[in-house]
Amino acid sequence: MRKLWLPIASVLLSCALGMGTAQAELPPGYRVVLLTENFPPFNMAVDDKNFARDEAIDGISTDLVREMFKRAGIDYSLSLRFPWDRLYNLTLESPNYGLFSVSRTEARGPLFKWVGPLGKTRKVLMALPGSTIRVPDLAAAAKLRVGAYKNSAVSQMLKDKGVVASEVLRDQENIARLQKNEIDVWATTDVVGRYLAKQQGVSNLQTLLSFQESDLYLALNKDTPDEVVTRLQQALDAMRQEGVVDSITRNYL
Repeated sequence: MRKLWLPIASVLLSCALGMGTAQAELPPGYRVVLLTENFPPFNMAVDDKNFARDEAIDGISTDLVREMFKRAGIDYSLSLRFPWDRLYNLTLESPNYGLFSVSRTEARGPLFKWVGPLGKTRKVLMALPGSTIRVPDLAAAAKLRVGAYKNSAVSQMLKDKGVVASEVLRDQENIARLQKNEIDVWATTDVVGRYLAKQQGVSNLQTLLSFQESDLYLALNKDTPDEVVTRLQQALDAMRQEGVVDSITRNYL
């Protein structure tokens, strides 16, 4: 009888261990609604327009997110829209919505569930070539006319530091504002700011001040199942170990 029990016990133990490592099931038809914006070279419309879907969107983060969802076995839809403020609030308020590429700040931390990092940026103050403006710190920036992108991590940080910025709905509008002398400095992120300026024929922008590095993430609505977050993070971690993240990044930089 004891000999018979040992094989049975082994089978039961194997089943228990298997259950411990098995993925939890998601509801039938489950899908994540992914939103993004033009934020090159991380996410952008192939035709540079403010609306695109699926394969008409590319960029570092876009390619990473696609591969993550493929590996995780999770269905999704993807659209690029405008403006950022609307996309941010949609993701904040709508279950099973996700948004990338989002700077994970202390203020935003508890508002979403996070998968990442997908990349890294630096917050900077930039001016046109030949500018004689000096900005040793953010306190000095408070005395200048600062242009920023509405509701971006950069503009939010400036507000926290007491710097009042004039905000626009498209970050690239600030390039023309610099040229028209409507603003003194542009608060943006590097490499994004330089990429946008180059697209408009402006190069050699001066970096007057670098004041923070930020990691970029996929932000998911707080009601997103933890199983989704776990699968996606595990997929990204594996991609990083395999060199896939570096390979995709090199395709754009």
